[in-house]
Amino acid sequence: MADSATLRRMMVDTQVRPSDVTKFPIIAAMLDVPREAFVPRGREAVAYGETSIPLGDGREILEPRTLAKLLDAVGVERDETVLVVGANLGYATALLSRMATSVVAVEEDEAMAADAEAALAALGADNAVVMTGPLAAGLPKAAPFDVILVEGGVEEVPAALLDQLRDGGRIAAIFVDGRLGQARVGVRAEGRMGWRYAFDADAPVLPGFARERSFAL
Repeated sequence: MADSATLRRMMVDTQVRPSDVTKFPIIAAMLDVPREAFVPRGREAVAYGETSIPLGDGREILEPRTLAKLLDAVGVERDETVLVVGANLGYATALLSRMATSVVAVEEDEAMAADAEAALAALGADNAVVMTGPLAAGLPKAAPFDVILVEGGVEEVPAALLDQLRDGGRIAAIFVDGRLGQARVGVRAEGRMGWRYAFDADAPVLPGFARERSFAL
């Protein structure tokens, strides 16, 4: 079996670059971070596959192509601070630790948060931290952020999370409507949000991001 570095290069060359993701910081991070360290135990053999990796309870690790395109669309700069909503096992956080000044990830599953924190520490990502709490609440005590990455699907984004963006800040999320999904990027300007389409994508809706249903009598 090929070594980890070879598998990472194959992932980048066959999944990421062909999806028009060519920004050096993203490519460099994906070549550097060992994805197998951020998947469930026993699933290391599929770490570099072209599909998402289930985590249970409707959660999943996004496939490399989708995550790379989200990072490309939101455009993280080296001097920025980032909030990751839905840390999972820490892979996106690890990538962003190579791309931004500091990264804070929020994860409401305590076991996943602990595993993510341990994996990040083993990687030496000392500019990244994982906090435990409700995903939809974000982390207001650490706000404002330059970028928010929602690592999963949403039907709507709570205003309380959007308010954690600084003016000019961006948020990337996958909006799900039935069987259809779109990755979109929102930009906050003078207290208002403007959204643009980025690409087609799909992901399970994260806890706290489902639209409230109303029932007619």
